[in-house]
Amino acid sequence: MVRAALTPPRRIGQGPSRFAAYVPAITVVTASLLAALPIISTSGWYPDFGFLVFISWRLLRADPWPAWWAAPLGFVNDLFTGYPIGFSIALWSSTMLALDLIDRRTMWRDYWIEWVLAAVLIAINEWLQWRVARLADAAPPFVRMVPALVISICIFPAIAWVVSRVDAWRLGR
Repeated sequence: MVRAALTPPRRIGQGPSRFAAYVPAITVVTASLLAALPIISTSGWYPDFGFLVFISWRLLRADPWPAWWAAPLGFVNDLFTGYPIGFSIALWSSTMLALDLIDRRTMWRDYWIEWVLAAVLIAINEWLQWRVARLADAAPPFVRMVPALVISICIFPAIAWVVSRVDAWRLGR
């Protein structure tokens, strides 16, 4: 009796939400829109939330992601974050290709491997941002990019957890 009262009710016949195929893209666009919040900072300590949600979704599930989605989602990220048009398109497309290659080469990944993989992708993202800014003679010293890098790497598990909860809601679990 007690054990039956503690178990959650079974949802027989409940499937994915109606727009389940579009939820990953909507969450990435929403995270990219966070860059438009009126946060004033001279050091740019906040992470690229669009990229974090993008790699969280891609590491969680490869099936809802057609490879061509990286280009329009990167374009939206470029529009709202202020990167040069094409930066996120190229970075996100190459990230998608790299993760596809890693998926084909690895048999399994656990939590720590995915975190290290995300940390490497985030570090590449920050380094490329710095290089592009340096080409435009607008680069700060790389030491000022370190807080954004550390915050992005440390906040990734929280973003991945939120994405997993959204995925559970999306699939009706």
